Amino acid sequence: MSIASTIQEFQQELSGTGCRLVAVSKTHPVELIQEAYDAGQRLFGENRVQELTAKQPALPADIEWHLIGHLQTNKVKYVAPFVHTIQSIDSLKLLLEIERQAARAGRVIQGLLQFHIAEEETKFGLSLAEAEALLQEAQPQLQHVRLAGVMGIATNTADEPQLRQEFRTLRGYFDHLKARYFAADAGFREISMGMSGDYRLAIEEGSTLIRVGSAIFGHRAYPA
Repeated sequence: MSIASTIQEFQQELSGTGCRLVAVSKTHPVELIQEAYDAGQRLFGENRVQELTAKQPALPADIEWHLIGHLQTNKVKYVAPFVHTIQSIDSLKLLLEIERQAARAGRVIQGLLQFHIAEEETKFGLSLAEAEALLQEAQPQLQHVRLAGVMGIATNTADEPQLRQEFRTLRGYFDHLKARYFAADAGFREISMGMSGDYRLAIEEGSTLIRVGSAIFGHRAYPA
């Protein structure tokens, strides 16, 4: 199946759900991203700063780039001039550096707070207590970062009840933060969860952004 037809299938499947597709293009060449763009896709996700900054100038300017991988503070400056959303905010230090670099670039960057919801210890992310401490410290300082919701990566498992529980946990974190810190902010509305293998469950549990790569582009083309 072609990339274009796959994108069209996702568009049909997501119609009416309130959920949008982030096409995860990491390790895939500009030509394939352009194919997806030509089929109407506008949201693309990359994991690595070096790869994103190499691809961005070669592709249409109206692409909404999402950085979805772990981000080191010393690399924020490279993406601040153009990135739309940083989905992987997992520390106060990182959030304040995004604020600083966005101010330097004269932009507002959208951000999601990344939570640790999986069983794997290798996954990055905040606990609810850490997120609340971060918000209490940072919210008064934010002028160039618009916090728009939450993100989480579920356990790599075929266990549907476990996946649903992890997605529900993230939804619960979103609801708590929305009520306590963002009740008057209509822009705080995103729940980024679900990938190629589990996105349908995530949508059922309230996802507003799914991050899908291999189901669109095929298996990753890792360099030799």
